[in-house]
Amino acid sequence: MAAAAILLVVLLVADLATGGIRIPLREIAHAVCGGECTGPMKILLSVRLPRVLSAFLAGASLALSGAQMQSIFRNPLADPHIMGISSGAGLGAAIATMALPSSIAAGISGLTIAAAACTGAAAVSAAILAFSSWIRNPSTLLICGIMTGFIINAVISVIQYSAGAESLRLFYNWSAGSFTGNDMTGITIMACMLAAGILLSVSGHKGLDIILFGDEYAALSGARPTAIRFNAILGSALMTGAVTAFCGPIGFVGIVAPHIVRRLTGTAVHRIVLPGSILTGGILGTAADMVSQNCGLAVPAGSMMAIIGIPFILAILAKGAR
Repeated sequence: MAAAAILLVVLLVADLATGGIRIPLREIAHAVCGGECTGPMKILLSVRLPRVLSAFLAGASLALSGAQMQSIFRNPLADPHIMGISSGAGLGAAIATMALPSSIAAGISGLTIAAAACTGAAAVSAAILAFSSWIRNPSTLLICGIMTGFIINAVISVIQYSAGAESLRLFYNWSAGSFTGNDMTGITIMACMLAAGILLSVSGHKGLDIILFGDEYAALSGARPTAIRFNAILGSALMTGAVTAFCGPIGFVGIVAPHIVRRLTGTAVHRIVLPGSILTGGILGTAADMVSQNCGLAVPAGSMMAIIGIPFILAILAKGAR
């Protein structure tokens, strides 16, 4: 944990120094200490700091969500996107950018797209939470989430088929996933949702430990599997919805980060796995942003996260096939 925290701080500082204009470390330290607002400091505070905070919050939120999803479904490849929440956010963004008349779509701003995506994620989250209150079988609930995502993606495809070029450009820019362009409003919302997710996960970490042994064992132990699953899905929905709304669909970190923590710590106890996932997710998000800024090409954060995460997923599948 200490090594992960130190590595995270180092990456955050290094990411602040990454960009088209070189800013020395002493300028960064000067800005942190509240020094005089010079040109480089304006770039640091208005452009780079929001980008770095977005990368950290997105990675930490998705990793925490993934750790809970893998526990309640007892599936090593479960992550927050399989429940259809990201697809719901995509439907909201698609309606805002492509289903509206071109005269209205031309005036759509990034905050409006984020608000529409957040509304779509909230609607799907409410439906999934309603399902979880009466579907007791985790496999059935997982399939419901996957099918919900497929249905929503089909609706998005229909909307794309009849959309204009400008509307498609707006939607593709959002769907590529990016940590840039967020202001303090979006960062504050993501931070509040992460705080809410942490509170829910901390209050239910013992339930997550028990449910790993199955619903029958949890019920015999005096726990309520439905309530444990509901709290985990609620926290994951809040965090995933906010991240997807303001950063676009960012995948793979929710699958990869919890496995890294379990492998390095040698335990599946959530008192360790949950904070470790937050740190590891923040590291992966910050590293993906820093690599995308240094590769010389305009690589979206979502694509860079996929490049980093796919080898880990293939390794997990290969280990399970032995």
